[in-house]
Amino acid sequence: MANTSRPVSSPDAMRNDPAARRPQILLAEDTDEMRDVVALRLRQKGYAVTECRNGAELIAELSGYLRSTPAETSTRHFDLIISDNRMPGVFGLSVVEGAAEYHNFPPTILITAFGDDATHEKARQYGVVAVLDKPFDMNDLLDKVRETLAGAPSA
Repeated sequence: MANTSRPVSSPDAMRNDPAARRPQILLAEDTDEMRDVVALRLRQKGYAVTECRNGAELIAELSGYLRSTPAETSTRHFDLIISDNRMPGVFGLSVVEGAAEYHNFPPTILITAFGDDATHEKARQYGVVAVLDKPFDMNDLLDKVRETLAGAPSA
């Protein structure tokens, strides 16, 4: 039997291949304009994006991870979380801190307008793959997304 599968090398190519699984990104940002721009750029690059307007929606989307025991796997799978730190309902860093023990919790990129040294250090301690201070260059975010999803070390 011949192998009919085709390798897909990038999210851009995956967008045009309905059989390919696109990386799933959970985006939490309380500023509508910022969330819209980031979500649009991610979708243009071929990623599937679930949007959250605040911390409560972020927690709801992650409930499958947070209700499971550390040995269980979530029923909803995200490949990456991009979260604002300060949002109504919860801080993005608090979610990462509380979820560190859960099995298969997605890597997280934190975006923040309040990126002091203490926030950056705490984020590193909790395993956040990158912290980007607002305003950030969209290409820097897209590079971090691509590196993280490819498993490359993040600087």
